[in-house]
Amino acid sequence: MTSIFWKEINTFFSSLIGYIVIGVFLIIMGLVLFIFPDTSLLEYNYASLDQLFLMAPLVFMFLIPAVTMRSFAEEQQNGTIELLTTRPLSDLSIVLGKFLACLILVVFALLPTLLYYLTVYRLGAPTGNLDSGAIAGSYFGLIFLAAIFVSIGIFASSLTSNQIVSFVLATFLCFILHYGFYYFSQLPVFFGRTDDIVQMMGIDYHYESISRGLVDTRDLVYFVSVTALFIAMTVVSIGRRKW
Repeated sequence: MTSIFWKEINTFFSSLIGYIVIGVFLIIMGLVLFIFPDTSLLEYNYASLDQLFLMAPLVFMFLIPAVTMRSFAEEQQNGTIELLTTRPLSDLSIVLGKFLACLILVVFALLPTLLYYLTVYRLGAPTGNLDSGAIAGSYFGLIFLAAIFVSIGIFASSLTSNQIVSFVLATFLCFILHYGFYYFSQLPVFFGRTDDIVQMMGIDYHYESISRGLVDTRDLVYFVSVTALFIAMTVVSIGRRKW
């Protein structure tokens, strides 16, 4: 697993992939938080990073599939998947190595956003007048959210040798799991009856819960379970060669 992890990390940062991902994310967040008047923090009457945690999942929904689309699709397209799987590594080790490498890249993209926190911290009146607990919870929520999106992305990549198809499929699955269940819950068949249960099946419900600053065990179990499910599905998918 370690060898696969470092191979993927070196691939990200020996080319422009890693730098483009981090740069694009920071540029979009910078525009949203400080330039666009409708979402600019400078237009608010109180210190908050709500816009960062509101927009980041939407950006991740497109950015993470762009990172993960090459994970297995490129291996299949170039015919190197057989060479990879002949190494003395289990399928689970290969999947986990690629999963962790992609997740670390997303975490690297998040780290510079701490400058936004320091900026808002200094702009508060008095200085530091913001809910740091909720912000810390939101960062944890973003990392867990990224873990699910990465697991979805590598699963989609394992299904096809076409990177564009992988990107589109991963983006669709991320959207359905994040926002889809909320919209499903508003259908007449669910609304007023089991709409709360349907919403609890979606990522957004648990992401909003953990973003309040209170880390609930149920939210952690949800994030870990969904991530593990897609990792397991990826292992089964790349194991199709043995069938």
